[in-house]
Amino acid sequence: MKLRLTFYALLLFIFCNVAGKERPNFLLILLDDAGWTDLGCYGSRIQTPRMDQLAAEGMRFTDCHSAAPNCSPSRAGLLTGRTPARSGIYSYLPKNHVMHLRSEEVTLAELLKKAGYHTGHFGKWHLSRLQSNQPSPADQGFDYSFGTDNNASPNHHNPVNFIRNGAPVGKREGYSCQIVVSETVSWLGRIAADRRPFFACVWFHEPHTPIASPPDLAKKYQGLYPDLSRKQAVYYANVENVDRAVGRLLIHLEESGLAENTVIFLTSDNGPLNSFSRVGLRGQKSNLWEGGHRVPGIFRWPGNIQPGTESSVPIIGVDYLPTVCDIVGIQPPRDRALDGASILPLLAGKPEKFQRAQALYWFFYRVNPSLALRVGQWSLIANSNDSQRPKTHPLIRDDMPQIKTSRPASLQLFNLKNDLRQQQDLASAQPALLKELGEKLSRKHAEVIREGHSWDIPAEYEASNKRRIWTSE
Repeated sequence: MKLRLTFYALLLFIFCNVAGKERPNFLLILLDDAGWTDLGCYGSRIQTPRMDQLAAEGMRFTDCHSAAPNCSPSRAGLLTGRTPARSGIYSYLPKNHVMHLRSEEVTLAELLKKAGYHTGHFGKWHLSRLQSNQPSPADQGFDYSFGTDNNASPNHHNPVNFIRNGAPVGKREGYSCQIVVSETVSWLGRIAADRRPFFACVWFHEPHTPIASPPDLAKKYQGLYPDLSRKQAVYYANVENVDRAVGRLLIHLEESGLAENTVIFLTSDNGPLNSFSRVGLRGQKSNLWEGGHRVPGIFRWPGNIQPGTESSVPIIGVDYLPTVCDIVGIQPPRDRALDGASILPLLAGKPEKFQRAQALYWFFYRVNPSLALRVGQWSLIANSNDSQRPKTHPLIRDDMPQIKTSRPASLQLFNLKNDLRQQQDLASAQPALLKELGEKLSRKHAEVIREGHSWDIPAEYEASNKRRIWTSE
């Protein structure tokens, strides 16, 4: 124990700049529905030189996962360090729904604001209804916000639904990702005078549907790859447009002297819908197979993270809060369960020093399979006991008692080291391991669901929606 404390003290000396340097800034860049293989540095044909540059100048994770295979839960996990069901975020937030990130939760923005940081949120929020009595970004620790409830409307081009600090701003000219970066750059310019560090969430709407992309980029990809359909070319162009926006942000950091002391984490909120965006993986967005939550993950911190390095150690969105707290030297919340681990040793190039107390865990009640657990190379996949219950797309009143009494069933076991596509179920070949991991999953799930908030959803909410069994392959 003493040796471990000594090692972390050394990391804090190196990473927290106790020798008198300024505390680092934090920039959290989030793409929406971008897949594991949507960036050039992950093998895509899409040209993403600016995001590839981040990987070349930092650390690229090949086993990075979102906290959930679905939008709102994933975002909650990033900000709280807690698996989303603990905070009652069981699925995406539909229109006019009661579910939201409650004020009882403690976000990373709140922690950093108390530590003297400027805090800003830009882009897609999707953790509450803006302009309602639900907690806003301001209530969750953000000094400044510019974004939307959910997706850009009517699409990414000339959106009309942005809200700045609680007030609608009307139609904005241009593409959403560029609009978001322009607002971020403007904010960074305004807060520069007092030299306090910043925490900025830049959460793009792209490449979530409905997609709109610059015609010149779509035309370029149709010319480069004649095998592409028009729809695919527009998607490729959409991702490259985000890359251009990221490039503008990186240029601003360089020109303003902020780049050297800014920790950037770039990732995606969940897996994609396109097969070409998840090459080599089974499943897609909303699935508990790897394709639903294995995402790009890049960290850059000049002078602290060795450029051009890679890590194959599994990490997950709930690791972000404890990692940032470790870097800054502030205490994560002690009055609640946290599910993430600080990945500071990985960023320091010391994977042998990294310890994870809890297995990686996912729960998405609506889709079969609905539970997953990850321990080392082993992936345990399970249905819940209500797998044959037809469900609607949004969370409705009937779902709550079922969620609160759910438990794992029909276990499958996969060795991801040899079978990344999750094709060979080893449950019968590994009975002892299956029993061990099954019990671990049961305990974890029971603990999470016991804590998870129960929503009083009106009986009439989406009552007419069609119900079906959502089975993923």
